[in-house]
Amino acid sequence: MTRDTFIHLTIFVHKYRKSSFKSVPLSLMDTSITMVDLRAQYLRYKSEIDTAIASVLQSTDFIEGEAVRLFSHNLSQYLGVKHVITCANGTDALMLALLSLKLQPADEIIVPSFTFAAPAETSAFLGLTPVFADVYPDTFCIDPQSIIRNITSRTKAIIPVHLFGQCANMDAIMDIAAQHNLFVIEDTAQAFGASFNGKKAGTIGHIGCTSFFPSKNLGCYGDGGAVFTNDDTLAESIRLFAHHGSRTKYLHETVGINSRLDTLQAAILNVKLPYLDEWNNTRRIIASKYNEALSSFLKCPVTGAHSTHIFHQYTVPLQNGEVRGVLQERLKNNGIASTIYYPFPLNEQQTYKNISKCADGCPVTKDICSCVLSLPIYPELSDEKIDRIIKVIA
Repeated sequence: MTRDTFIHLTIFVHKYRKSSFKSVPLSLMDTSITMVDLRAQYLRYKSEIDTAIASVLQSTDFIEGEAVRLFSHNLSQYLGVKHVITCANGTDALMLALLSLKLQPADEIIVPSFTFAAPAETSAFLGLTPVFADVYPDTFCIDPQSIIRNITSRTKAIIPVHLFGQCANMDAIMDIAAQHNLFVIEDTAQAFGASFNGKKAGTIGHIGCTSFFPSKNLGCYGDGGAVFTNDDTLAESIRLFAHHGSRTKYLHETVGINSRLDTLQAAILNVKLPYLDEWNNTRRIIASKYNEALSSFLKCPVTGAHSTHIFHQYTVPLQNGEVRGVLQERLKNNGIASTIYYPFPLNEQQTYKNISKCADGCPVTKDICSCVLSLPIYPELSDEKIDRIIKVIA
C-alpha cells in the first residue's frame, strides 16, 4: 500500500467512525452477493473435480467416454428409472423427447406460458403448434384446468415444467393425459431431485427431461442434458435421434441430430451427483430462514400439495411492478443481486403470436410477470449474507 493510499483510507475510516457505519452503502465494500456462486462450490470440491477432469484429459476419451456411461448408470439409479440418455443440453433433451413421439406437423403441444422459452421453442422448431396454458398464482406451475381448456382434437402432448424447484400437479396432469390419450413430457430442469408423492420429478410422465446448465441445482461446467424414461420403445427412439438417426455407424435409419454429453462434463457430474440431496436440503433451510424473516410483509413461496421443493429459485410476488423496481434498486445499491424470472409472458411475445394458440389469454401469467422477483439462493450462501439480504429488504 502506498503512502497516499494509506492516507486516503485513514480519512475514509475516520469520516465514518463517529457516524453510523450502516449508512455506508454495502456496494462500496467487496462483499457483493450474486444470484449463485459457482466459484465457491468449485473451491469446496476442487480436489475431487480436478481429479475427475485430469482423469479424462489423461485418457483423451473425450466423446462418449467411460464417465458418460457411468453417469448414465448413476443417474438411472438415483431416479429409479430404466433408461437415461444423456445429451448436449436441456433444450436438446426436449427436442429429442418430442422427436421420439413421431408427431405430425401442426400437432399441438400444451406448454406453460410462464417459464423459459425452451418447451415452446422446441415445439415450434419442429413444426408443431405450441399451445399456452396458464399457471397457478401461488406455485407458478401449470394449471390443469387451463390445460383442459386448451385441449383440441390436435392435442398430442403436455409439457409440464416443474418451475423454481417444485413439481406441477402431476396427479391431475396424468389423469387428463389418460382421458385424452396424450403424452406427458416432464421438464425437470429447475426441480431435479424434487419428488411428487414420493416419485422423483421426471419419472411420472412418459418422458422426463433435464438440463445440467451450470446454475442448475445439479450443474456441469458447460452445457449438458438428459432424457429419461421407463418405456423401452421411446428410449430406443430417443437414442436413435440423438446419434444421427443411426444405430450402426454410417447406416442412417432416419434423419437425426448430434447431441452428446461431453465426457469431461459427465466426469464433473459424477462428482456432484452424490451431493445433490445435501445441496437441495441446504436450499430448503435457506428458504425457511427467508420465510421466517420475511413472511410478515412479503408473500413467500408456496409449496404445493404432495410435492417437495428444492428452491432452484426463491421467487416472491410483490404488490406491483413499481414496488419491484424500488426493491430491486435498493438491493442493487447494497451489493445484492436479484433477477426477474420471467418478465414477459410467452403467449404475448411476437415470436409466438402467429404460430401458437392460447384459449384463455393466461391472465395469471400476465399478472405474475409484472411483479415477481427472485432472491439469491444457493448452498454456499452464508448466514451472514442471508441476514444482510433480509435486513435490506426489511
